[in-house]
Amino acid sequence: MKRFDTVIIGSGINSLTAAALLAKKGQKVLVLERSAWIGGCIRTDEITLPGFKHDVFSGWHPLFVTGPAYGELKDDLHQNGLEYVNTDVPTGVILPDQRSAVLYNNRQKNIEAFNRLMPGDGDRYQEAMKYFEANSEMIFTMFGNEPISWAAIQSVLRSLRSKGVAEFTRHVGSMVAPTRKWLDLHFQSDAIKALFAPWILHTGVGPDDAAGSIMAQLIVFTLEAASMPIPKGGGTELVKAIMKVVIDNGGEFITNAQVEQILVENGRVKGVQTQDKSEYLAQYVLANVTPQQLYEKLLAPEWVPQQVRKDARNYQYGRADMQIHYALDRPLDWKDEELKRAAIIHLTSGVNGVSQSVTEAVNGLLPREGTIVLGQHTAYDPSRAPEGKHTLWIQLQEMPRNLAGDALGEIDTTGGYTDQVVQAYADRIEERISQHVPQFKESILKRVAISPVELERCNPNLVGGDPYSGSSSVDQFLFFRPGTGYKRHETPIRNLYHIGASTHPGAGLGGTSGYLAVKAMKG
Repeated sequence: MKRFDTVIIGSGINSLTAAALLAKKGQKVLVLERSAWIGGCIRTDEITLPGFKHDVFSGWHPLFVTGPAYGELKDDLHQNGLEYVNTDVPTGVILPDQRSAVLYNNRQKNIEAFNRLMPGDGDRYQEAMKYFEANSEMIFTMFGNEPISWAAIQSVLRSLRSKGVAEFTRHVGSMVAPTRKWLDLHFQSDAIKALFAPWILHTGVGPDDAAGSIMAQLIVFTLEAASMPIPKGGGTELVKAIMKVVIDNGGEFITNAQVEQILVENGRVKGVQTQDKSEYLAQYVLANVTPQQLYEKLLAPEWVPQQVRKDARNYQYGRADMQIHYALDRPLDWKDEELKRAAIIHLTSGVNGVSQSVTEAVNGLLPREGTIVLGQHTAYDPSRAPEGKHTLWIQLQEMPRNLAGDALGEIDTTGGYTDQVVQAYADRIEERISQHVPQFKESILKRVAISPVELERCNPNLVGGDPYSGSSSVDQFLFFRPGTGYKRHETPIRNLYHIGASTHPGAGLGGTSGYLAVKAMKG
């Protein structure tokens, strides 16, 4: 039996940022991880061939480097060897008819490029970004703080006083509009709409879902401002840097340690017990788990109020994800030279195509023409592959959690996500990429596909393969994530805090929920 100031369940980005911040404050911290690696969805591994370093799950860090946790830990992390590399082309899109568009990390270049695509669209883009900037203080305060906090309330009141009731109401109305409406209001070019529309998938919702507008604006603004930073050598370099902060300040990490129970005494957290019956006592516990894991598995029923248990049971998960990783003997030879420098490229037919694929996935079908997210890490970090070689990171975010069929009727899905189904769908994706990249198939050295089932097996927070640990629909967003019973990241148990992507502000590799929990801890 060992004693610590704080025990943290799970080792994802929110656990890591919390551990580092607490260790720097002088707390003795223990992080318990059920898997063999530290980092949760941050994992760099040579899963294809030796020398090819793939970010197996998450792969991009714009929300982290613009978040409050990085702001406090930045100097320590870079002293511990972390180095970020970046590109001036954060994203691009390629349409079925070979037309393309890119977003730069430069406002003036974007205005000029969009006006070339469609006269007036660049000017309207400038107006949209200026409007967002003028109202960004309230938005960033809401996402960087607890939604129900004095800082958030003050921000709302300032906005209300400065705008007046009528304008404030219009502004809030624009925030809760779907992404499609925001795109239609500001752009005429279908290529520009296609450039931005797929990004809403990265929040776990679709282009026709409520409140997508504010997320779309936030993403575009962040991409332009921060571009697409990635750690040189792979995402695990961030994990190593954070771990060193913790260990240098007396903290510990234990892998292959499955927490079985959170110990409670007189309504106050006492520690945790692992599957091997080891007990770790602590004044505080932070649980980086889903609501169901926390309230239905880790806590004894007598400590969970009925409404909290009901809210946890009703917490919903979104569409599934599938990852495909390639080792390539050459870079992707895009016709548009600017795409060769882009971090993430979406292959899509546009807003309607994204909407259709979302609907098909929700209905249990493999999409006929799902959005393909192509990540080109080695385009600006050549250290991730042998000289002259490249990696390709593919994410498919419109996959059904409960597989019922194939929208094209070509793949037999009777057995669910079998290896045959996964490989057949990967072949479909490969065929579509080949229509835009000459000799793509010939460049492949090895392919590894990771199904939704495998994603959950690797990380139980990814329920059904949902990479965002819960739908980000308007009823599970801001004030409502993961429920309405408790403010901040508190729980019914004193000194037990709930963190992770299932809690505010959601997924996105930002580390903010861990940061907020640390700020909320008493003493």
